Amino acid sequence: MRIISGSHKGRRITAPKKLPVRPTTDMAKEGIFNILKNRYYLEDLRVLDLFSGTGNISFEMASRGVQGITAVDQHAGCTKFIHNTAQEFDFDISVIKSDVFKFLERTKAQYDLIFADPPYDMPLEKFEQIPALIFENNLLAPEGLLIVEHSPQTNLENLPFFQENRKYGSNVFSFFEAIT
Repeated sequence: MRIISGSHKGRRITAPKKLPVRPTTDMAKEGIFNILKNRYYLEDLRVLDLFSGTGNISFEMASRGVQGITAVDQHAGCTKFIHNTAQEFDFDISVIKSDVFKFLERTKAQYDLIFADPPYDMPLEKFEQIPALIFENNLLAPEGLLIVEHSPQTNLENLPFFQENRKYGSNVFSFFEAIT
């Protein structure tokens, strides 16, 4: 895993092999960040990284100047790795060890960008719960964006607030936003 752009461009990050993760590929990450940089001034975003795993997306955001990043994962090894790496790189990432669904039910914060990368084998009902909880609890700021990463076998197109899909190799990103 490597950071593609920003202050730590080209820096390789090696996560412990025992973590139960599947980091977003560089090709997919580059595609998503091309979309985001054309849509937002990244430095101004408040970002929530759900199912953060190795912190791949959080580290990329921080390298590109994002200050307000919250990374949520329930695995203690993942949260410890993100915390330690963020300290090593001097990244402003708040790490929370929590079940993502419980976190979404109790948080009152709003975010400009929410990125969710759940396990690809998670049941469809749980995938559907992610945007439902985010929109029910008003967690997206006005003009905010939710991106859910999933496999091509998962279809989220019929859910409320769905806008489009982007496919990069075996990664699909579904975009959701409340259109006003």
